Amino acid sequence: MANFFQSSGSVIPRSLGFLSAALFLTLLCACAGRPTGVLEPVTANSSASQVEMLVATTRAKANKPGEMFSGERARAPNYADITVSIPSAKARKVGDVAWPRRLPPNPATDFATLKAEEIDRRAAEQWLSNHVHKTSDGSVLVFIHGFNNRFDDAVFRFAQIVHDSGAHSVPVLATWPSRGKLLDYGYDRESTNYTRNAVENLFQYLARDPQVKDVSILAHSMGNWLALESLRQMAIRNGGLPAKFKNVMLAAPDVDVDVFGSQIADMGRQRPRFTLFVSRDDRALAVSRRIWGNVPRLGAINPDQSPYRETLEANKITVIDLTKLKEGDSLHHTKFAESPEIVQLIGKRLSDGQTLTDSRLGLGDNIVVATTGAAQTVGTAAGLVISAPVAIVDQNTRQNYGHYAQSLVVSGSESNSQVARSRCDPARQTKVKNCDR
Repeated sequence: MANFFQSSGSVIPRSLGFLSAALFLTLLCACAGRPTGVLEPVTANSSASQVEMLVATTRAKANKPGEMFSGERARAPNYADITVSIPSAKARKVGDVAWPRRLPPNPATDFATLKAEEIDRRAAEQWLSNHVHKTSDGSVLVFIHGFNNRFDDAVFRFAQIVHDSGAHSVPVLATWPSRGKLLDYGYDRESTNYTRNAVENLFQYLARDPQVKDVSILAHSMGNWLALESLRQMAIRNGGLPAKFKNVMLAAPDVDVDVFGSQIADMGRQRPRFTLFVSRDDRALAVSRRIWGNVPRLGAINPDQSPYRETLEANKITVIDLTKLKEGDSLHHTKFAESPEIVQLIGKRLSDGQTLTDSRLGLGDNIVVATTGAAQTVGTAAGLVISAPVAIVDQNTRQNYGHYAQSLVVSGSESNSQVARSRCDPARQTKVKNCDR
């Protein structure tokens, strides 16, 4: 397993200055923070569920207890065996990560860590073998998070995805060195490039392992760039992708639409089924578009518009358009993370043995009817599309970059600033959803 996951400071572009003052101040409205060090193990609670996962990472080890890995880059790969406790349905709704408000967390009401052990490569190989052997279909799910995710963000979000989907695929978290700060966008992007060879090596190992029969990949935001580049490299090196790589789910991909076309072409004719989740009102991707030369981002295209429609159909890429769904955060970047109806609809289709072959899914009142009685489990890891890490900002990150954002908005419109501030007025916190995210 020598190639399992072996590794073969940049400045934000000035285009970020185009962000409006209102947007920055909206993002700063974190009225309550959360503690760090949540990966310090606690005692299990009998009412809580547990999710075990294997972690393979190019992150460097952290110096603080309960953090395990930092946002800096490791010279050699690291591995971990982690078990997360998830409170019962009475304490949280589907799609939510119940972050603890204080330490130690209470497993009855909070996400908590029961086990967090660093392991070597040989132990990682054995962990994977043991867990794949226990599955009925030999399936593995690889999750690749997006921009602005600390290590604990990725761990807890992936645990939530695995738990809420009800799927039984073996969870493998491929996490790359994101610093978890908005103004480290450039550093994060280069960290995905730094990790391409490592993720390809992970894919190559899964392809060679005879116990693994089905591999699905779920990526979000900037993580899609890493997933696509690693698959592209693998296809070029091997002359194609293995048949066991069956599903790739691209959630709100922060990828240049032209580059995506090139990546798909390089993968050849034999490639996984791609499912693309888009939303034309995704404000995070609108910002990214400005940064990257005003070229449309894949996660914000109009799939009914030429030339996208023809290209998607020619490549047999399924599109789920979430534009009409008015849920999620104010950036519209995490919509399906807060829409159990969509999750159940997709999960039902997969649990019935169907692939995601419809080019569109309606998002009106019919979606509730269609999902009534949806199965609680799915047949393959391709059903794990109910959630994704918050990619542009989340509440802990606002704490980290707040002083930078304040300096940037000084030059913004005073009127816009006043509007944004008013939305986070302490007197209105119970009415403004952003203030408690």
